[in-house]
Amino acid sequence: MSGQVKDCGAAPKSGSPGFSLIELLVVLSIIGLIVGLVGPKVLNYLETSKVKSARFQIDGFSKALDLYFIDAGRYPSTAEGLDAIVRKPGSSAAWNGPYLKSDKLPDDPWGNRYNYRSPGEHGKYDLYSYGADGRDGGVGNDADITNWDVGAATASTEKR
Repeated sequence: MSGQVKDCGAAPKSGSPGFSLIELLVVLSIIGLIVGLVGPKVLNYLETSKVKSARFQIDGFSKALDLYFIDAGRYPSTAEGLDAIVRKPGSSAAWNGPYLKSDKLPDDPWGNRYNYRSPGEHGKYDLYSYGADGRDGGVGNDADITNWDVGAATASTEKR
């Protein structure tokens, strides 16, 4: 070690690797722009998928209600509700369920119970969700999802 001097506290050379503050700000700005442009589209896909999921669940409930009808000769009353497809109502002697794989009736994708009315105003029964807003009516993702206008609603969802 004779004659060798170590440079422990020397300043870095001017051409050393690393990022300047300007470079970091440019990259962060670009990332911010991408998130700003892509984020709303992703959120819209998420809401659209919830609407489609509600339509599939209503379709599945409709098939289960048809099986109930075949066994009992009638649809469950409004008082019996949709629970009649997973638990035997006291008034149904010919019940051969449960008519769903699950023993619990799932909520709609927004965490609300599906609504059921029999006899219905639009058919033998009305089965519907109030959509994202949880209230009657609405537009877009807040619109009601029903068993009586599935064809028209599916066409409007596919146009988005």
